[in-house]
Amino acid sequence: MLEVFLDALKDSAIVLAVAFVIHVLLSFFEDKIVHMFEHHKKVSPLIGATAGLIPQCGISVVASELYLKEEITMGTIFAVFFACSDEALPILLSSGKNALYAIPLIGIKFIGGFLVGLLIDLIVKKSVEKESVTVSQELTGCCGHHIHAEAESPIHEHLVHPLLHSLKIFAYVLVVNMAFGTLIYFITEERILSFLSQAKWLTPLVSVIVGLIPNCASSVLLTELFLLGGLPFGALFTGLAVNAGLGLVYLLKNKKAIKDVLILESTLIVTSLLFGYSIMLVMELF
Repeated sequence: MLEVFLDALKDSAIVLAVAFVIHVLLSFFEDKIVHMFEHHKKVSPLIGATAGLIPQCGISVVASELYLKEEITMGTIFAVFFACSDEALPILLSSGKNALYAIPLIGIKFIGGFLVGLLIDLIVKKSVEKESVTVSQELTGCCGHHIHAEAESPIHEHLVHPLLHSLKIFAYVLVVNMAFGTLIYFITEERILSFLSQAKWLTPLVSVIVGLIPNCASSVLLTELFLLGGLPFGALFTGLAVNAGLGLVYLLKNKKAIKDVLILESTLIVTSLLFGYSIMLVMELF
């Protein structure tokens, strides 16, 4: 069991290093992303899909806040949610040869979020013509920190918060790695992977259920399963595409948004399954 712990600690430490570098870089332009949303009365799904690709679950929270203030369209917030991958990218990028999967993951999420977002805006006519509302002092990221942090010291903004966020990811990954390591230790990897391979075409449905968990840990769990060989890439994509971090939960703070949440949730599930199964079919053929 000591070997299981040491292996989990080693893999998690690599993720910690990658996540910390990414979040330090993000700390320098996170507020600029918020300004971009705030100062466009009609933020296109193209911009939404681009912002959603940033591996920071606070982006979906910001998008939810702006949607509740009717600053962005439903198609735009869909694009943000669909493109969002939370903590999956740092884990993939630190996984060695599997890091290459980050390229199709990002590409398909961007194109899918943009195109489906445009389609939604053609169907759902939600007015966004109202005057811009200043929300800079109210917007908070996924860890509860203010996005506009003029009062914060540079050390806290560019070092302390990125470190705390990265340590949070490290904790998630370590717990998941320990759980999987212990499971493999007692059951054996061959039996687990054999079971999942026999239910290969059901794995996207399992991924959807996991992806709907409103927590960064769900994207960690899905990515670790993929890296173990338990999930095909199409199933991983399905789970990550339907996962919007805390964004959907944040929408529910406004009871009037429940109908919109149901529409977004249903569209995310259907679209994610269509893309996921399509990817699996293409990879099966080639």
